[in-house]
Amino acid sequence: MIKTSNNSRRNLIIILCLIFGCMLLLCMRLGWIQIVKGSEYSEKAVEQQTRDTPIEAERGVIYDTNGNELAVSVACYTIWVRPTDVKAGDTKQEVNDSIENVSKTLSEILDMDYEEVKSMVTREQSIVKVKKGIDKETADKIREEKLPGIEIAEDTKRSYPLGAFASHTLGTVTDDNTGLSGLELQYNRYLSGVAGRWINYTDTSGNRLSYGEEKYYKAEDGYSIVTTIDQVIQHYTEKALEQVMKKTSADRAMAIVMDPKTGDILAMAQNPDFDLNDPKTPLDKGEQEKLEKMSDSKKVEYWNKMWRNSLISDVYEPGSTFKLLTTAIALEEDVADMNDTFTCTGSVNVSGETIHCWRSENPHGTQSLTQAVGNSCNPVFIKLATDIGIDKFYNYLGTFGITGTTGIDFPGEGTAILQSKETAGPVGLATIGFGQGVAVTPIQLITAVSSFGNDGKLMKPRLVKELKDSDGNTVEEFGTEVVRQTVSKETADEICDIMEYVVSDGGGGTAAVSGYKVGGKTGTANQVREDGKGYSSATDSSCIAMAPMDDPQVAVLVIVDNPKGVKFGSATAGPGVKQILSDTLRYLNVSPSSDSTEKKEKEKIEVPDVVGKSVSEAIGILGGKSLSYDTDKKEAEKNDFIVTKQYPAAGTKVKKGSKIYLYN
Repeated sequence: MIKTSNNSRRNLIIILCLIFGCMLLLCMRLGWIQIVKGSEYSEKAVEQQTRDTPIEAERGVIYDTNGNELAVSVACYTIWVRPTDVKAGDTKQEVNDSIENVSKTLSEILDMDYEEVKSMVTREQSIVKVKKGIDKETADKIREEKLPGIEIAEDTKRSYPLGAFASHTLGTVTDDNTGLSGLELQYNRYLSGVAGRWINYTDTSGNRLSYGEEKYYKAEDGYSIVTTIDQVIQHYTEKALEQVMKKTSADRAMAIVMDPKTGDILAMAQNPDFDLNDPKTPLDKGEQEKLEKMSDSKKVEYWNKMWRNSLISDVYEPGSTFKLLTTAIALEEDVADMNDTFTCTGSVNVSGETIHCWRSENPHGTQSLTQAVGNSCNPVFIKLATDIGIDKFYNYLGTFGITGTTGIDFPGEGTAILQSKETAGPVGLATIGFGQGVAVTPIQLITAVSSFGNDGKLMKPRLVKELKDSDGNTVEEFGTEVVRQTVSKETADEICDIMEYVVSDGGGGTAAVSGYKVGGKTGTANQVREDGKGYSSATDSSCIAMAPMDDPQVAVLVIVDNPKGVKFGSATAGPGVKQILSDTLRYLNVSPSSDSTEKKEKEKIEVPDVVGKSVSEAIGILGGKSLSYDTDKKEAEKNDFIVTKQYPAAGTKVKKGSKIYLYN
């Protein structure tokens, strides 16, 4: 037997120890990988072997009331990056070269900042969206580069075929097709649908495995909404506002067209507007330059203001148009009737404070209730409001929807600014009675006044009437809703008669449409200063009207923000209302009254007597007779002076459209 030497035995022990040591280290490493880092490596393995591609649902279409497309989704492409694949490489240099190549190529083709793209392709995420809304040509350029880790998915983006059309009503969406404002925001949960996913398994090179399980979750397209907006009437309204802006050089002009019988909004527009396909860029080049110089926070403020629908979200002092509500309350409460007469002395004392009529130097004298509305005589409405009493007056304001909201299906509806009953006092009640010291939203005012054309029934205004699925089937209908009875049918009819008088014989004649019975009221109110201390020289000039008054089909409210030159509602907003009504009534096939329009146009017109009238009232009266006017514009800008002389004289027969000169 051969004896083993001590050295051999020692070497054998050392080798065995080394083997055991290595095995121990391997066991520890295996435990570290499987137990401590197991979940992390498992996730990485899934990421490397799984391709989970989002499939965006197609956003629903927005239609007008006749099925015309106002907002649609069009095909586009989205660029995605998988950072793990971009950073794949055997050496650090290969990884850096791959990152550099992908970042540089994408930034050049997509016209993006290089550092921004680089941060995306190196992010610690399984998949990152680089850019959405890419056209086919650009997507093809990226495909040709065969960049590692880059995926191109077919997608959709929002498109508005008519650009700036109804922009403040339709609203905007984010880059991810999520509603941001307007109807896009209000009905986002219906329009957006449910996104799908496409999941498949690949090898390390990204090739699909033939034996891998594939899962496809189909996207559910969003519902389409059918609005009450009539594309034709909206077009007429926007064109009318363009003319108003051109003639008045105002800061802004706004209009609502409503069906008083249903509460349907037929048109809603503001000017200036913005292009829905590029909502962050103002249409005016001067405003674009101004925006570029702003800080990011100021830009956000600017965009929110530009997108804001002031007809629903903001308030203004209605001025004399509010007198229609005061008159209706007085008639309903038997505080006054149509046979009553009132005497204007130029001023009235309320709790020791003298409140003047706008015509204090040449008072209106004795007048009927109808004439008082036509004359916008403040002392008459102070008396009516005082006789009604603050409790009843405020209760009726609630009935008309002034103290709450209309409930229109639109985000961000504003509420009226109204003094509390405890602080208003007799003077506050008096000023509210003639439309000052109270601020309402335009949608509140037209909804309230429209009730007079609907036998006293107040309708809930609506912008959307039904939802449709992708196959065109109706999913849900939103019916019309009667909110409450504001006044009796008798009172409503009397207010309609008064409104018709104001247009046919009073200061609202610029809203008259030949061949139709139009009723309305104009108003001019100074705007509150920005610091809230008193009033500025800027005005909100407005006109509200309905037609035809024997069966109202259309109500229109036009507001002109800070017109330059002659500021009266009869001269600024009235012509806009006339243009909208004229086009809309004919479009709706509303038959003219029995009097032949053609015959009237051929006949010569007898010049009315406007001496002793205010210039704003004279403008309206002449407009109602299809006559134009000329006067000292500078003097008319300063104050609503009394006409002391006119040419041609009253009773003279002239052709339609002739100019009548008014002198102070």
